[in-house]
Amino acid sequence: MKVGIDVMGGDFAPKSTIEGAILAQKEIGTSDHIVLVGDETIIREELSKRNESASDYEIVHASEVISMGEHPLKAFKTKTDSSINNGFRLLKEGRIDAFSSAGNSGAILIGSIYSLEAVPGIIRPCIAAILPKENGGITILLDVGTNPDPKPDVMYQFAILGSIYGKFVHGIKNPKVGLLNIGEEEEKGNLLSQSAFQMMKGSNDFNFIGNVEGRDLLNDKADIIVCDGFTGNVVLKQIEAMYQLMISKGLHNDNFIKRFNYEIYGGTPVLGINSSVVVGHGISSALAIKNMILLSKEIKKAGLSQKIYGALKN
Repeated sequence: MKVGIDVMGGDFAPKSTIEGAILAQKEIGTSDHIVLVGDETIIREELSKRNESASDYEIVHASEVISMGEHPLKAFKTKTDSSINNGFRLLKEGRIDAFSSAGNSGAILIGSIYSLEAVPGIIRPCIAAILPKENGGITILLDVGTNPDPKPDVMYQFAILGSIYGKFVHGIKNPKVGLLNIGEEEEKGNLLSQSAFQMMKGSNDFNFIGNVEGRDLLNDKADIIVCDGFTGNVVLKQIEAMYQLMISKGLHNDNFIKRFNYEIYGGTPVLGINSSVVVGHGISSALAIKNMILLSKEIKKAGLSQKIYGALKN
């Protein structure tokens, strides 16, 4: 398997991306290869600084970089030789099996949709976040930003996407799906929540348990929690802020608090597209980059897009 990484993507690139690739190289199988996409001169210089042989990697030169502050669509269309564009080109041509980047997330999402297209039947691809449960498990929250104003049928598909992701990548058997709401009762919530509930109730496509509240994000009531992208993004950033606050209060050694660290999860897959793409946090460290690369490999290994296609076809 060939796993591509955007070496130029992220606030601390190329230092963190090269160091993360080196860490990942030590963990992947001997039959797997990491493909470094970016400025070849810079890549070779960074590898040399760390006494790493360039021959241990495949390098694909990209002369341009889409910066974090650029308009995603405009930059993706005009910077055709960027590391992000080249990564998607390699993926589309079958020269790599998975691609990950901590760069401009908007450009990555645009590339995912326009270069690779959605799985047939998927209305809107989305992204998910992993939250730690107090019992040691995880909760998958989706969408967390790509679809701020979805329709009920899109929310229904989030439940399908989350269930397949949880089952085949994270090993959750028969994932419990909850709909994030302001109360447990069926009639609670805004029009979107009420309509989504009616569509999800009694579904044979996933194990729907009903409405869940914000207090249930970290307990074992649900494994998959569905919400619109606006709400999900607010929730995710609030949790990130709380993690930083707890660390500032000296809770570094608490095992549960440690599990809120984004670095251990690496990133989030773009769910519902015809390939394996993982988006990392812009501030990704070397550890986060390593885990982002390994996650993209696991998603490809699980055949996630094929399983999503099969679920919709049936």
